[in-house]
Amino acid sequence: MNLLEYCPNKVMRAEEAISRIKRGSRVFIGTGCGEPQHLIRTMVKDMNLQDIMVYQMLSSTLAQYVDDPSFLRRFSLRLFFISKIMRKAAFEGKIDYIPSYLSQIPKLFSSKRIGLDVALIQVSPPDQFGYCSLGVSVDITRSGTENAEIVIAQVNPKMPRTWGDSFVHVDEIDYFVLHEEPLVEVLPTITDTEVARRIGMYVSQLINDGATLQIGFGGLPYAVLPYLDKKKDLGIHTQLITDGFLPLFEKNVITNKKKTLLPGRVVASLCMGSEKIYRFVDNNPKFYFRSSEFVNDPTVIARNDNLISISSALEVDLTGQICTDSVGYFFYSGIGDQVDFLRGSAMSKGGFSIVALPSTAHNGRVSRIVSHLSEGAGVATTRGDVNFVVTEYGIAELQGKGIYQRVMELAEIAHPKFREEIIQEAKKHHYIFSDQLPPSSDDLLFIEGYKSELELKNGQRVEFRPLLPSDEFEYRNFFYSLEEKTIYFRFFYRMKVFSHEVAQQQWALVDYRKNMSIIGLVQKAGHKEIIAIGSYAQIDEEIAEVAFVVREDFQNMGITSYLLGVLEKIAKENSYKGFNATVLRENAVMIHIFKERYPNAKISMSGGSDVLIQMKFEDSVEEEGKE
Repeated sequence: MNLLEYCPNKVMRAEEAISRIKRGSRVFIGTGCGEPQHLIRTMVKDMNLQDIMVYQMLSSTLAQYVDDPSFLRRFSLRLFFISKIMRKAAFEGKIDYIPSYLSQIPKLFSSKRIGLDVALIQVSPPDQFGYCSLGVSVDITRSGTENAEIVIAQVNPKMPRTWGDSFVHVDEIDYFVLHEEPLVEVLPTITDTEVARRIGMYVSQLINDGATLQIGFGGLPYAVLPYLDKKKDLGIHTQLITDGFLPLFEKNVITNKKKTLLPGRVVASLCMGSEKIYRFVDNNPKFYFRSSEFVNDPTVIARNDNLISISSALEVDLTGQICTDSVGYFFYSGIGDQVDFLRGSAMSKGGFSIVALPSTAHNGRVSRIVSHLSEGAGVATTRGDVNFVVTEYGIAELQGKGIYQRVMELAEIAHPKFREEIIQEAKKHHYIFSDQLPPSSDDLLFIEGYKSELELKNGQRVEFRPLLPSDEFEYRNFFYSLEEKTIYFRFFYRMKVFSHEVAQQQWALVDYRKNMSIIGLVQKAGHKEIIAIGSYAQIDEEIAEVAFVVREDFQNMGITSYLLGVLEKIAKENSYKGFNATVLRENAVMIHIFKERYPNAKISMSGGSDVLIQMKFEDSVEEEGKE
């Protein structure tokens, strides 16, 4: 459609269109990279405009003016999210921040809670039927357009035409300004690629093939994407599309085949990045753009099975409270989409949320895992909403866990130099036992190499990893799930109670080198439970004592033989030459397993009820025995 032929009276220069704005008007501006830059610059230049209140989601062009006192006398900026280039102005009190969930912002306009006199938007040229596209900025721009008294649109051929609910008919627009210019480009900067790499590795461990993902705002979630390139058939339901998705599209990692809501389509609300991503979404039926009212609605999000939300944070306290929008009293970003997606993912069948953050800030001087949030910091996500928290030091799972367990899980993923201090602070708050040992102060990245999986003959998979202090409650549950005979075979007496003190003795021994415990876990409903443990403890520089316990319903499946091989490999790496084991004489199965792997094992009978088995690694035969 030719606008000059269809509605010539509505097509005008920017100056003329902007002159329709009255003094004291409430002006909405389209979001982020979709903002109409030419209209904004023209509005600022018009000195007749006074006392203008501007509402915007993500602001870019206006950042050029916020240090000008004359601009601030004429314009009042009210932002729903503070972009990086607006932070200085926010810290200086030059703009007003409106905390709000993204899913609810459109209703603020439609309910007239926030009245709008004018909307400045950017659209693609109309098609033959007269429909322009909001392109890369549908989010709250659609509602702003629908609820403003006057709509002024910058028509830009460079604006992509996006599929979905992005179209606005020319009859719904009051004035058109034809102006071609490049869209705003935004690429996140990653300051510490090694931290991002490690976080990406841990996040990847939590994501299964076929999951549907939401990737939140910020550099860190963006940096996680490259570490998902080995996954299969991922789907996307997210507020924001960035260049970080492009390699996953190119490698056919993102197929959307397994999605339960709008399969085959990427559901999004906003696109911010480079010209490359703008061209990729242009007229691409793979994408389905909808308003934030739809995309961020937790009940809509929950219609996606296996929805995994990945977002970031500024601070996490030991109880699980999360701050995302302020550094102390200084507003830094916004509530954004985190809470919407955390709650939506929690309601999703098989879904969950991940909050990822570096363990420190200010070049390592400050811990982001804190005993309490900074003075003035806002709680964007409550302790009841958080599930997984990931730093470069590991994964903490908080859902359904008490404060004691949360403290231990979070202390384990804090920076090593802050762990002891965190434990001491937790003791002051009476969050944990007064005799609680702190997690190891070592960087335990190396124990990632000690993780493995075993598929049993019945098809069930067992995950093996080192025992951690935060496993105390699961370890306790494991002990009480055992039959008396099994406990007797392991401890040589009929142990009745597995107390906190007993657990502390276990942690005191484990250093992940000279002393090691490996647990086996199986999935049960929404959590993993311990079904086996194998340990070795130093006797001297060359020999360690080894012991095992396997729950009765998992015995005779090869688990002990597998664990023995795992522990032998780790012991060899730590310069051991062999194992000793003290076994009850009546425990023929265990004796057989040792003899099967170490045919030359030396067995010494004592006068009592137990035997000593001495095994050298050089005699090891790597065969799977049976318990």
